[in-house]
Amino acid sequence: MPLIRRLPKRGFNNANFKVSYRPVNLGDLNEFEDGNTVDLEAFKKAGLANGSHHGIKVLGAGELTKKLVVKAAAFSAKAKSAIEAQGGVAEVVS
Repeated sequence: MPLIRRLPKRGFNNANFKVSYRPVNLGDLNEFEDGNTVDLEAFKKAGLANGSHHGIKVLGAGELTKKLVVKAAAFSAKAKSAIEAQGGVAEVVS
C-alpha cells in the first residue's frame, strides 16, 4: 500500500468555520403588519426562525405586498430589490 494512504489525514477543516443561515422566503413576510420592523425576534415569534443558525437570509421566492423594514444577516439580490420596490428597507445586521 502506498505511503500516502497509510498516513493519517490531518489538517485544516473548513466545517468549523462554516456560516449557516436560516432561509426565509419573501412571501413569508406578508404575515407581518404593513410598516412594521421585522428583526430576529419577530422572525422567532412568527415561527420562521427555529433552531440554531448564525442569522437569517431572506430569499426572493414569493411576492411581497407590504412595506416593511427588514433586518437580517443576508439578503438575496432579488429579495433586496423587491423589498425596496415596495418602499421598504432591507438592513444587513451581523
